[in-house]
Amino acid sequence: MTRDRLHDFVAVGVGPFNLGLAALTEPIAELDGVFLEARDAFDWHGGMMLPQATLQVPFLADLVTLADPTSRFSFLAFLKETGRLYQFYIRENFLPLRREYNRYCRWVADELPAVLFGRSVTAVEHDGTAYVVTAATGEVFRGRRLVLGTGTAPRVPAGLENVGIHSSDYLHRKAELQATGSITVVGSGQSAAEVYADLLADQPAHGYALSWVTRSPRFFPMEYTKLTLELTSPEWSAHFQGLPAQTRARVQAGQAALSKGISAETIDAIHDALYARSLDDDLDTTLLTATEVTGATRDGAGWRLGLRHTETEEEFALRTDSVVLATGYAAGVPAFLAPVRDRLRLDDRGRYLASATFSVDHEGREIFVQNGEEHTHGFVAPDLGMGAMRNSVIIAAMLGREVYPVEKRIAFQEFGVPDRLRLTEVAR
Repeated sequence: MTRDRLHDFVAVGVGPFNLGLAALTEPIAELDGVFLEARDAFDWHGGMMLPQATLQVPFLADLVTLADPTSRFSFLAFLKETGRLYQFYIRENFLPLRREYNRYCRWVADELPAVLFGRSVTAVEHDGTAYVVTAATGEVFRGRRLVLGTGTAPRVPAGLENVGIHSSDYLHRKAELQATGSITVVGSGQSAAEVYADLLADQPAHGYALSWVTRSPRFFPMEYTKLTLELTSPEWSAHFQGLPAQTRARVQAGQAALSKGISAETIDAIHDALYARSLDDDLDTTLLTATEVTGATRDGAGWRLGLRHTETEEEFALRTDSVVLATGYAAGVPAFLAPVRDRLRLDDRGRYLASATFSVDHEGREIFVQNGEEHTHGFVAPDLGMGAMRNSVIIAAMLGREVYPVEKRIAFQEFGVPDRLRLTEVAR
């Protein structure tokens, strides 16, 4: 592909969100898009594909269903074509296995010729008419618009940049970890819990000491009640967007249990495993809450982790041979956008300033972002259930009309002050 062809949009990065956009735009004749992915095949969190791990959202939060339940790219269509629909029905569990979801996404990608793998983007420029996207292969793609779905990168706390591995690489380096005499997991969310549970199950066969350190005051469950789930609604996102930036940051800080907790089932399974093991073993495991890692220094072949208890303020240390950092992910602005950085709307911290339509350019109609707008749109930005709705909005912004109707109100509760309850000047 060369400069001769002008696409309606070029999408960079093919994770679930841009793959969903590819599926939803496939039947729209007015939109011609191309999707570029650096990897050679679709692979979603490959380092955390634990055998029994499930998504934390129901199967309806697939690539397309919440926008178009009739799409041929739905998870149920995948199950039917692969002969697994009745097995999934009998299983009576709305949460797909993570490995199964990954296979589903690969199935969708294989059906979409506009999705091109092995195209690492090296630069994005603007030639006065269109965005010019250059891939490492030497190919050049031109588009009137950009859709950025480059995802998030592993977050590593300051001072721990060269310490251990990130949980995103866990399964790829599990054998290496288990060959050491002691392993410490750092983190408080679902990934940390899953890694700890997996290592705990294998501990008797390998004999390593196992520790879990979390800054959180407890191993808290993710809040998953129905009225709380209404915060994944379009009206909550609109309410959040309307708040001042400082207020948004304060609100986000109080929402850890909505997106960064652990499933109650995982917490209970870990306790049950510890209880069963305690009958026969001297448990060689340490669980530390309200404990932050302040730094790390080399200690022989391993590490000496500096620790601080956030409640007693006591400084202490833990010696470990290996470390798994389950410390989450963070969005950023890719370096290849440097030539068009002046076209981006960024805040004082260099983050995207996304509009209600997820545009991040000054004109508000040329560059769109997928999962880079948590600070402007709320904690649901990385939620798989958000993808179909966000893509519906982006498609509507591109075409000037709604192809997939976007629900404006789904919650029973109010998130701001209802007009009917506002104080009038007379009432005051």
